[in-house]
Amino acid sequence: MRQAQVTTTNPIATGDTGLVQRARARDESAVRAIMQANNRLLFRLARGILRNDSEAEDVVQDAYVRAFTHLDQFRGDSSLSTWLSRIAINEALGRVRRKTAGVEWSELPQAALEAQIIQFPLSSVDDPEKSMAQREIQHVVEHAIDELPEAFRLVFITRVIEGMTIEETAAILGLKPETVKTRLHRARTMLRDNVERKIGPVVMEAFPFAGRRCERLTDAVLKRLGYAA
Repeated sequence: MRQAQVTTTNPIATGDTGLVQRARARDESAVRAIMQANNRLLFRLARGILRNDSEAEDVVQDAYVRAFTHLDQFRGDSSLSTWLSRIAINEALGRVRRKTAGVEWSELPQAALEAQIIQFPLSSVDDPEKSMAQREIQHVVEHAIDELPEAFRLVFITRVIEGMTIEETAAILGLKPETVKTRLHRARTMLRDNVERKIGPVVMEAFPFAGRRCERLTDAVLKRLGYAA
């Protein structure tokens, strides 16, 4: 007996493949969804290399424009987040190379790598004293992370601050899982005395990228891609 045909919805419609297909068709909601899902990750990775908020935002915008105008190059061999992360990392490293005019990043003098303590917007101002304490803690965390050597800093940002798995971190940074483990251990050792022992869980709140900031970047990229305001 012939079996009845069952009609189901497409299970990948809301996944990477579905979003990419819609974005290729210039579906603004899909483009926006992709950016809002990846803004914080890409910003943190770019800032991990550049250690400057405004430059990191510029790099993320450039990375999105490059990605959305070359979506045909996304083959699905890795996740969309990994693909976008690699583009953002390459954009950030390209900016570093242009700024240093051929000088190897690893050979830069230590003075050129000193971090700035950058203020970040806080989500609540209901308790001024609490907000001030949180701001000071964030400064300690961000400054300590900025002072890590780049190889350890990117692993720490991706693995700890973003909460990605060892395998995801390895895929994004092009490393072996064993290397991720080694570098993370070393990063934790360097940070422990200055940060982790004192404020541990607060490190998860470093380098926020949400709310108005996230929306502003998303809108800027959509404008550059020619979507209606």
